[in-house]
Amino acid sequence: MTLEVGQKAPELAKLADFAGQWLVLYFYPKDNTPGCTTEAIDFTALSPQFQQLNAVILGVSPDSEKSHCRFIEKHNLTIQLLSDTEHQLAEIYQVWGLKKFMGKEYMGIKRSTFLIDPQGNIAYIWSNVKVKAHAAAVLKKLEELQ
Repeated sequence: MTLEVGQKAPELAKLADFAGQWLVLYFYPKDNTPGCTTEAIDFTALSPQFQQLNAVILGVSPDSEKSHCRFIEKHNLTIQLLSDTEHQLAEIYQVWGLKKFMGKEYMGIKRSTFLIDPQGNIAYIWSNVKVKAHAAAVLKKLEELQ
């Protein structure tokens, strides 16, 4: 089953903690890599604007909690990061799959973002995200939908 705008978002372990708020759920491949670092820094920079719109930002990657702690500390990130080492959440959200890089194939995160409304429905999906200006595009879409 393909995830679509308007359908109920798959349940996160703590999704109920965000009831009544917008949720930016972004999946990224790996802590401390160039694109992932840029994306996290950009979301952190715009975090006050997201908060003003009653939105919480959650980044998800297969990295460990320890890796996330180092990543947050190194780059002064203020967003929340979830560890999905067994890629269960990535599979539920259909962003875990075959990737190619430099002629090699491997399984990994397909960079994607889900905007989830306060009722828990998927309001918008970005697939195969290009990092440059992505956080600003998510903020703009959130403003449009409110």
